[in-house]
Amino acid sequence: MNNKYKILIVEDEVNISRFLTALLEANGYSVINANTAEKGHLMFTSHHPDLIVLDLGLPDKDGMCLLDEIRETSATPIIVLSARSDESDKVSALDKGANDYVTKPFGSQEFAARVRSILRSNRHSADEGKLPGGKFTSGDITIDYDARKFFVADNEIKLTQTEFNIMALLSEHFGKVLTYSFIAKEIWGYFDTGSIKKLQVNMANIRRKLSLEPGSGRYISNELGVGYRMHSD
Repeated sequence: MNNKYKILIVEDEVNISRFLTALLEANGYSVINANTAEKGHLMFTSHHPDLIVLDLGLPDKDGMCLLDEIRETSATPIIVLSARSDESDKVSALDKGANDYVTKPFGSQEFAARVRSILRSNRHSADEGKLPGGKFTSGDITIDYDARKFFVADNEIKLTQTEFNIMALLSEHFGKVLTYSFIAKEIWGYFDTGSIKKLQVNMANIRRKLSLEPGSGRYISNELGVGYRMHSD
């Protein structure tokens, strides 16, 4: 694991903070900690982390407020970590721009997989030099990796975080067939019995937003039983 990644943990429960620190450092990451929203914001602006693990039940103010503050100026990936399990809380956090929502208690291996997945999905950046200018263009499709925007014929198509990550991954391997398991592991960090269905649902939503008829091979083809391929229109 490349230890260049810096992760900010904003968590007031000492035991959880220590556990997360040990887990992430064991996976090769550099970790910084804050136990209040105010300190979390200060650490964010001064250390510029690659990812934030954010608890919602902070002592000085709700973590949602810090999420809002960060999203005003930054697209830094955020994993919300909370004891709140209501669907409304999850939907609210994700709508505000959280990349993932993990409910306490949680498994260490799954959490580490989620971190790997988000960092992989966020790697599309011009300063890495992998994708010059931070953009992908083929035909009338343009993907702006830095701004995390997707365009068809200069019209922006509003994609969810997961939908954008899938399209970015396919574009990175343009012309190649990516298996269902490969895509699932890259996007969610793991592959299980429900992964193919989850992927198919996301692909159906993408096709709908691109105004593609079911079964259409335009832009993306489904190699039945194998995976998906992005190609020239």
